[in-house]
Amino acid sequence: MGKNDFLTPKAIANRIKAKGLNKLRWYCQLCQKSCRDENGFKCHQMSEGHQRQMQVFGENPDRVVDGFSEEFEEMFMEHLRRAHPSSRVSAKNVYNEFIADRHHVHMNSTKWLTLTEFVKHLGRTGQCKVDETEKGWFITLIRVDPAKALSDAEKLKRERQEEEEEERSARLLQLQVERARKMARTDGAADDEAPLNTELQRGEADEPIKLSLAASSAAAATAAAAGDSKAAAAARARPAPLFGDDDDGGQQQQQQQQHKKLSKVEQLMQKDLQAKQRRAAAAATGAASSSGRDAAGGSSSSSKARLDHWLHEGIVVKVMSKALKEQGYYKQKGVVDKVIGKYVAEVAMLDSGDVLRIDQAELETVLPSPGGRVLVVNGPYRGSRGSLLGIDAAKYQAEVELRGGQYDGKALWFEYEDICKLASK
Repeated sequence: MGKNDFLTPKAIANRIKAKGLNKLRWYCQLCQKSCRDENGFKCHQMSEGHQRQMQVFGENPDRVVDGFSEEFEEMFMEHLRRAHPSSRVSAKNVYNEFIADRHHVHMNSTKWLTLTEFVKHLGRTGQCKVDETEKGWFITLIRVDPAKALSDAEKLKRERQEEEEEERSARLLQLQVERARKMARTDGAADDEAPLNTELQRGEADEPIKLSLAASSAAAATAAAAGDSKAAAAARARPAPLFGDDDDGGQQQQQQQQHKKLSKVEQLMQKDLQAKQRRAAAAATGAASSSGRDAAGGSSSSSKARLDHWLHEGIVVKVMSKALKEQGYYKQKGVVDKVIGKYVAEVAMLDSGDVLRIDQAELETVLPSPGGRVLVVNGPYRGSRGSLLGIDAAKYQAEVELRGGQYDGKALWFEYEDICKLASK
């Protein structure tokens, strides 16, 4: 049997000596090696493996120290959760229990120099309740409710979804703006760059603007002197030319100049505003003609007129109340179970199943994907059902093919707010 074999008395004595904890100053955390005496520690420092570890440490010392700090904190908290989950104990006793393992991460390799600093760190981060007494520092583990942690995670997920939705809306708006600029360039724009708003600048050689009002006053005076009432009425009715005789040409020139000063985005907004005004005027004209026909025929048109309430049972709506944002219901969808007094609805949320009582002003209609079932909630065809054929995002309108009744198979265009998705049974 050799001198240093496994069962020799010397090998057994060495194992017995190495069984317990050695002094902290003779432990190398980088190599995770414990030495028995100062001579063995010096020999380890001169070894090739320790020199390589020191080179790695010298390249990024902060990262190494932070790694040891995180590992020490995680292992310490894990021991505290297993050994003292709900009791108030001395921090020194917990530390002595923790270092019983000879291969634990030593505190001298972390960013905390003393146990007191580490205990204060646990109190600042909210992991433990810390108090100082005459006998030293005492700590108590703060238990986190799993349900609350889950609700916080869901709330964070909803906030991220809202941020993604806002970013997607901004991206779509930018695409519409770029599309409008391309259309403007293809319509005959001189250069590729969008025109910018410029200030009106007049040079020193420009003549002052003159207003000519003499023609209208002279015509009115002549008509009054002659006593011709028709000529005087015609003179009062005819507008006075402000910029010379060519009034129409001057107005067209002003409109062209104003059109050039507007940027493409402002022109797009102006077109949308004019389209909305035309739709409002058409709706008002249709309502007036419908009321005139009802008055002549003696029939009631209350069922075809637009109403100020649109809630119906069985439709899918979106909650737009910012007061419910903290509860997690903002921009979430639900089904209207019951309508109370025309303007209040009991909404069953699709995600959580909670039933909320919300006013109509805090709700918004929802459009399904093409082919989905919809209900006409306002307008002349109120109460009719149909299927969505497609949408026109530029006009904020959707095409619906009505199903059942006297309008079966009829395809019509509706505003977004006049139709709503039907809940699936």
